[in-house]
Amino acid sequence: MKKHSAPVGYTKKSTAGPRSAITVKAAAGNPRRGWLTAGPLVIPVALGRGGIRANKREGDGGTPKGSFRPRQLWWRGDRHSRPKTFLPVRTITPADAWCEDPTDRRYNQPIRLEREQGGDRLTRADHLYDFIVEIDHNTRPRIPGRGSAVFLHLARDNFGPTAGCVSMTKRAMLQLLRRMGPRTKIIIG
Repeated sequence: MKKHSAPVGYTKKSTAGPRSAITVKAAAGNPRRGWLTAGPLVIPVALGRGGIRANKREGDGGTPKGSFRPRQLWWRGDRHSRPKTFLPVRTITPADAWCEDPTDRRYNQPIRLEREQGGDRLTRADHLYDFIVEIDHNTRPRIPGRGSAVFLHLARDNFGPTAGCVSMTKRAMLQLLRRMGPRTKIIIG
């Protein structure tokens, strides 16, 4: 029998097509871990170090509570084959980054950086951002300081907490992507 360092997900039966909604709830007794449910698919996830928060602020480590929609999948084409999904897909390049500066007019938006510029690049040495589902948290309107770069992405090996995102294993992410489309609601809380 194979041992896994973290659970990979539990499925009652397979379904085709995108789900109308998925839910994310904190685990009982541990606000930094939770469960994502997409129909019969149940996935263990890591949440922000601040747990789920109704009043999300930049840098608080909280995963925002609310109802969101996925905007697109960002994917490391240099590391993985294109996953199956109903979402729009964009390949991550070395110039891709995310603006997390509340004083910048591009706050909470993807940006492109020159090689010599610093910033939060999406091409990371680790594998956390190999698959990123961009969600519409704090986008319409964008309010400076209300949180940026909240994604669904891959988890650390120890399932440690995130800075506010929802993270999961690669296997679980690939299963989830097959069930997500632009109209899927992501209900956190």
